[in-house]
Amino acid sequence: MAEAADFQGTTASPARRWLRRTTALLAGAPLLAGVVQLPAAGPASADAPASPKQDAGSGSVAVAVDTLTPSAPTDGDTVTVSGTVTNNGKRTVTGAHVGLRVGPEIDTRSSLDAVAKDSDDLRGTVPPEIDDKYTEKFSKLVPGVAEHFNISVPVDDLDLGDDGVYQFAVSLSGQTSAQPWEQILGIQRTFLPWQPEGADPKTRTTALWPLVSTTHMAAETGPDEEQTPVFLNDDLAKDISPGGRLNQMVTLGKDLDVTWVVDPDLLASVDAMTGSYRVREGEGDKTVAGTHQEAAKQWLADLQKAVSDKEVVALPFADPDLASLAHNGTAGAGSLSQLKDATDVVDNTVEPILHVKPSTDFAWPVEGAVDRSIVKVATSAGADKVIARSDSLQETNGLPYTPSAARPIGGGTTAVVADARLSTAFDGDLTKASASTLAIQGFLAQSLALEQQTDKQRSIVVAPPRMPTASQARAMASALRTLQGGTWSEPQKLKAAATAEPDPDATTSVPGDSAYPAALRRNELPRSAFTQMGQTQAKLTDFTVVLSEPSRVVTPFGRALNRGMSASWRGRADRAETFRDGVTSYLDALTGRVKLIDKSETKLSGRSATIPVTVQNNLVQDVGPLVLRLSSTNPTRLKIDGSAYQEQPVSVSGGHSQSVKFTTSANANGRATVIAQLYTLDGRPYGQAVTFDVKVTEITATVMLVIGGGVLLLVLAGFRMYTQRKRAAARDVEQDGPEGTAEPGNAEGNPEQPSDPKPDTATESADPSGTGERVDR
Repeated sequence: MAEAADFQGTTASPARRWLRRTTALLAGAPLLAGVVQLPAAGPASADAPASPKQDAGSGSVAVAVDTLTPSAPTDGDTVTVSGTVTNNGKRTVTGAHVGLRVGPEIDTRSSLDAVAKDSDDLRGTVPPEIDDKYTEKFSKLVPGVAEHFNISVPVDDLDLGDDGVYQFAVSLSGQTSAQPWEQILGIQRTFLPWQPEGADPKTRTTALWPLVSTTHMAAETGPDEEQTPVFLNDDLAKDISPGGRLNQMVTLGKDLDVTWVVDPDLLASVDAMTGSYRVREGEGDKTVAGTHQEAAKQWLADLQKAVSDKEVVALPFADPDLASLAHNGTAGAGSLSQLKDATDVVDNTVEPILHVKPSTDFAWPVEGAVDRSIVKVATSAGADKVIARSDSLQETNGLPYTPSAARPIGGGTTAVVADARLSTAFDGDLTKASASTLAIQGFLAQSLALEQQTDKQRSIVVAPPRMPTASQARAMASALRTLQGGTWSEPQKLKAAATAEPDPDATTSVPGDSAYPAALRRNELPRSAFTQMGQTQAKLTDFTVVLSEPSRVVTPFGRALNRGMSASWRGRADRAETFRDGVTSYLDALTGRVKLIDKSETKLSGRSATIPVTVQNNLVQDVGPLVLRLSSTNPTRLKIDGSAYQEQPVSVSGGHSQSVKFTTSANANGRATVIAQLYTLDGRPYGQAVTFDVKVTEITATVMLVIGGGVLLLVLAGFRMYTQRKRAAARDVEQDGPEGTAEPGNAEGNPEQPSDPKPDTATESADPSGTGERVDR
């Protein structure tokens, strides 16, 4: 009864189909009673396991469907299914066979979700097995051993009815010693799209084919004139070489009718590899010569052919993380300007390399998750179309069908809403063939179920992972080939989907910031990242104003700052921080190549002298004009050109040094501290100041004046003593008479009895020493 109920709601089938199904139900009633529900437990056994998973019981055999061709059969086709069955229990399975089962039509997309979720669960409804001649038998299944099967059945014998999606299952039935009756021990459900005739109207489907990668180029370039690019590692060479992820993306995409979505940074990086380049080796700064020039040239040549007649949409340079910028970066100085620069550089990057003009008016937030702040940031750089996803911009008007992608959301902006189920169909690990097959069948089933929702023609967009793995890309390509060669869908360009007539009943309300998924928010670039990049941008601006060829620095560092906010850093926070630190450190190293040479203490001889200050330029290019200022911290003792400081312009050729001489004048002995500092022409300090002492060791003019005055006083004092003694001698002569006879005890005749002349003037009376020197106390 349960299985009969599952068939209710199925559209009418041909009489032949009804008869076969009825016969099967009647003939297999005892068996189906156990199929629809969990198999009843058999007779108890002493060594019976406690859990079916521990033995060959219900669900103990894994069924893997590795291939199902054709994925969407039409009249006259033969469906071939191949794969493996593996006994994961501890007991041997006997009397086993693999059978095919076809269930009722599934008429809603949510029902498809439910079947896919429980694709190997025996507790769900199990469709009836078709004719037993389409089985493969195994006498026994040994535990742990995988057995291959391959079954082909004409599509007519599947008894498919009206157009639609049918549940298609592969099961393994058998018995064990613990449960010796036939039962289903394993199952794998999938879907079989059935649309033998062309649908009218067909769904217009736009499939994005993303060529996006992680950051590969470092900020630094070689010190030579050619600015040899430096790569962080050799991963890009692996990706573009035969068998690599990006190589397969080009190979698979060239035959598909898709819209190519490219990151200009990827193109620029591969283009840089076509010439001389270096690759970092190890954790240090050591680099080795890159050797994959031919692989780069071949990949670009193949890509040029693949996109020559296709629509190409270019993201801003390095695919900036719009959500991180909106939530954490708008307060950072220059972050929005960097986004604008990342957009402006596209025209000079993509077209010269691919020889096609790309569209630049689309923004694509991570996983199509949008809120009002993200839309605002996304459109700030010129984009007027935002690629969103239906699990973010959700329908709130109760529409019974999926509306077209285009939604006007105000301000002249269009949200291009990709279908979430189709866009996420290839998420996860698809390295196993069985996982890939399930993804392909699920994608096609969702596409057909969408088409059958209404008679309205709609434009649907598929936005897969922006960096699909090689296995995901192969599954995507296989599904798209079937879809584009099928009967219910036709390809459409992204620009046409964006400008298609929007459904008036579709929601146009962009959610608020709080609606942004917490799992995505946890992986955003932090606010500190944007602060650091803003500081680096400020340093770059100060540096470029002194360069004769600023483009040699602006271009590589501008692109490095773009790479610092790339969406590819999500989930790699440590590597992102290391990259940003590397950009800042390299810029500091470059600015440090233009500097003042340190000076030791300088001795100043003489009343005036010159002090040389040397500017060194270790860059390849010329720098200047700069302004060199020499300042005295004690202008009373030491002046620079007669004042507290002097400024002189200076320009230095690449790889050279230039000395600038300053005239100084000293007023006193001792030390004076001076400061040398470079400035830009607009008055901003450049580089580190150099401070040194000047020691004045020679007398100054003031000291000479004091000493000269002292000598003059000594001369005058001596002259005065001489005149006084001369007068005293003259008086003595007058007292002794004309004969000039000296009496005993006079000054000339008796040294032991010196004369004691009386002072005859006020000046002389003030000199108690009698020497003629006046003592001023």
